[in-house]
Amino acid sequence: MNGLSISNLRVDIHGKTVLHDIDLELEPGKILGVVGESGSGKSMTALSVMQLLPRGSQWTGRLEVAGNDLATMDEPALCQMRGRDVGMIFQEPMTALNPVRTIGDQVAETVMVHTAAGRREALAIARTMLDRVGLPEDRFPLDRFPHDLSGGQRQRVVIAQAIALRPKILIADEPTTALDVTTQAQILDLLRELVHEQDMGLMLITHDLAVVAGLADRIAIMKDGAVVEAGPTRKIFEGMQHPYTRALLEASAHAPERRRRAEPQQVPVLSVSDVVRDYQQPRRNLFVRPPPFRAVDHVGFEIFHGENVGLVGESGCGKSTLARAILALDPLQGGEIKLNGHVFSSAGDGPHPELRARMQVVFQDPYGSFNPRHRVKRLVTEPFHLMKDRPQGIDLERRIDRALTEVGLSSADADKYIHEFSGGQRQRIAIARALIIEPALIVLDEAVSALDVSIRAQVLDLLADLSDRLDLSYLFISHDLSVVRAITDRVLVMKDGRIVEEGDTETVFHNPQHPYTQTLVAATPSLEAALAESAG
Repeated sequence: MNGLSISNLRVDIHGKTVLHDIDLELEPGKILGVVGESGSGKSMTALSVMQLLPRGSQWTGRLEVAGNDLATMDEPALCQMRGRDVGMIFQEPMTALNPVRTIGDQVAETVMVHTAAGRREALAIARTMLDRVGLPEDRFPLDRFPHDLSGGQRQRVVIAQAIALRPKILIADEPTTALDVTTQAQILDLLRELVHEQDMGLMLITHDLAVVAGLADRIAIMKDGAVVEAGPTRKIFEGMQHPYTRALLEASAHAPERRRRAEPQQVPVLSVSDVVRDYQQPRRNLFVRPPPFRAVDHVGFEIFHGENVGLVGESGCGKSTLARAILALDPLQGGEIKLNGHVFSSAGDGPHPELRARMQVVFQDPYGSFNPRHRVKRLVTEPFHLMKDRPQGIDLERRIDRALTEVGLSSADADKYIHEFSGGQRQRIAIARALIIEPALIVLDEAVSALDVSIRAQVLDLLADLSDRLDLSYLFISHDLSVVRAITDRVLVMKDGRIVEEGDTETVFHNPQHPYTQTLVAATPSLEAALAESAG
């Protein structure tokens, strides 16, 4: 058949079994959602189909792709199969694309490798494919480079590569995890159209139940290298026979409980007044300097003690630029920022050194924000470098112990290295690093977007508890509106460098006033809506 058939697949890596007796079927024109958390075996299953397993791997069982029995194929035959019969879309498009080659060349390369087409014909096919994925020639000529494109646009180039030869099977491994909700909706609509128009089978790998609930014909739930539950989407959600499936559903819909809500005080912990941030654009020639690009355009808002405020918007709207300006990592071209009523930074004036310690940040990638050669006790004390009189001796040890305990770790973890922890534990250590200096405000920049749903639920509970107990304030920046809705008291919606709507979180999400906010809310995958539709 032209679909995908996996029977009794077992994969061992250096003698350790990572996949146990996997059975999956994917028919042409259908979508199979493969759901599970990190380490469940989702990506390893995909790499088995592509025959791109890591060194030291051995597999047994039966793998049949578009009528090809992979066990009987040598490497040259497998190279022809990849791209021609099966294509793959990876999660991070920037690592999948060559930064020094144009997008036209990279899509055309797929065609030239697998067919007898010359460069001119391959570029013509590349142009057709880029048009097909929503990158028209007038705005996206073939000679553009990946760094000229946004994350969603780069993902479209990767999709164009994957479908250039109209493969019978397309594997999409977390293709929308790093994308904002509107771009995610566009990419998912595009994949759905490709499946129906080309009668292609799509294996969609994700940890997001809401995405597969509204898209997939069948779902397979994976845990610890095995399929624990599989079947038609509606049947899975109606039955949920396995406890792990129910746990995933509960974690996906989880909203942390907060014991109180902050009330406005006379002096806010953070005051952002009329802030402007411009970037100088590169010269297009030696004689003309283009005007600066205004990334943040006269933005103002306040955050009070113990209040959680969300900042949402599409990629390129100015969220991260505003965060850098608030943290005084970028200079201001206008306006000022106050902490607890004192000027922290302003246009032409850098950050106040004594106030810098009162604001900390937690980044999206906890591993990338740590030096892997240092032990945890050194990593979490990095903020003390901002203090003139940093703690020493027993006082320092007590502060380390308290910070780790606050986030659910133990004092023994202080002597470990960061690679010894899971992703969720690393993010707890990042939060401990932010807490140890007792700040007034923590900026969380996509702090849970890379975490599995169950780990995300745990971290959100932790953040809510810390806010309640320590009177902490958060600026919570995220492209995931469901997370913002779960954790924040108020929300700010940003577009083209401006705040276009703000208000109580539930009010804004339930009754958005600005057309842009309405678009964001409508584009957000809803697990409740998908479940209601499957039940109806």
